[in-house]
Amino acid sequence: MNEKTITSEPAALVAIDWSDQKHDIALLPAGAERAEYLQLAHQPQDLTEWACGLRQRFSGKKVAVAVEQKRGALIHALMAYEFFELYLVNPGSLANFRKTFKHSGAKSDALDRDLLLELIQKHRDRLSHWKPDDVQTRHLDLLVQDRREAVNECTRLGEQLRATLKNYFPAMIDLAVNLTTPLACNLILKWPDFASLQRAKSQTLRRFFYAHNFRRLDILEQRLEALQAALPLCVDAAIIGAGRLKTVRLARSILTLLTAIKQYDKEIAALFKTHADASIFESFPGAGPVLAPRLLTVFGSHRERWQHSLDLATYSGIAAVIERSGKHFITHWRWACPKFVRQSLHEFAGCSVRFCPWAKCFYQTQLNRGKSHHVAIRALAFKWIRILFRCWQDRCPYDSTKYAPANL
Repeated sequence: MNEKTITSEPAALVAIDWSDQKHDIALLPAGAERAEYLQLAHQPQDLTEWACGLRQRFSGKKVAVAVEQKRGALIHALMAYEFFELYLVNPGSLANFRKTFKHSGAKSDALDRDLLLELIQKHRDRLSHWKPDDVQTRHLDLLVQDRREAVNECTRLGEQLRATLKNYFPAMIDLAVNLTTPLACNLILKWPDFASLQRAKSQTLRRFFYAHNFRRLDILEQRLEALQAALPLCVDAAIIGAGRLKTVRLARSILTLLTAIKQYDKEIAALFKTHADASIFESFPGAGPVLAPRLLTVFGSHRERWQHSLDLATYSGIAAVIERSGKHFITHWRWACPKFVRQSLHEFAGCSVRFCPWAKCFYQTQLNRGKSHHVAIRALAFKWIRILFRCWQDRCPYDSTKYAPANL
């Protein structure tokens, strides 16, 4: 949660240049001319003692803390203390600020600490005050991001598996097709090379496919006929031996990830179901059990987080960057944004085309104007953000009769 509002002057300003071993800290009490410096080990007892000491010293009054981090053990530790006001500085912003004074690119922990202190001392009104979402929303956010990482890892391993099979066993690709499924992985584990697969009877293969809920009999027969006519690509024992071992390893890893993804789906569904805003985001066409929780975490649990839908469109990277200089005017892709947030909104907009008539009409109109697929989807996502924002603010589910006429 990011807020630009400055409530009151804090009792002290703190700048922390963090690392996984120790933290360089600068403390500037209100009214003081010189900062105090210390180095703190990254140990729970040291952080607790330091934070409790600040609470006692400043009688529980607010202390503004600037740190170059968005997530991690230090942030999690600081979140436990209600008197801290956290200002999370983008690492890229700090790097550009450093270059203003150090053209050579010189960098040190002490320098970054001092620059962070200067930022929060002189430009606190321009920094975003970070307020975490409630525990349930943060839990859901971590789960959906970890699930996506597991899906990406599964896709990466699937590409490795495909590349390996192409080298010595392409017939398996033709038979299994989608290599990131339990059917394909178990097929590889049972018949990891061409010789073993060729020895298998057609009826045995049919039973195997039936046991894995493959019911397209016409497609299966085509694949079995192609297998009977197939020839081995490679007869080199060295290549086959190494390839067989690698494909078995990759197949087992993919199966493990598929099991983990199912567990993530179960945990996410249970947590999402109990969230107060679940009915809002599951009402959107195309959201489904995967994207609805992701949309919820994009908006968060604090209604004051975004003052206008354009704030979210800009933050997410869906809105383009506009550059003006004299008569020069260009718009371009926004690089500095949370990629998972942008991906969530982009994927939802793409899915909505199949389930929402006005979204499909809008998308087709963009294509007819010469826009590419992704440009058209981003334009649709920009339009969806306005609707998502209004439903979220009003705490009401999506109503197609209310929003469709304005968007056709």
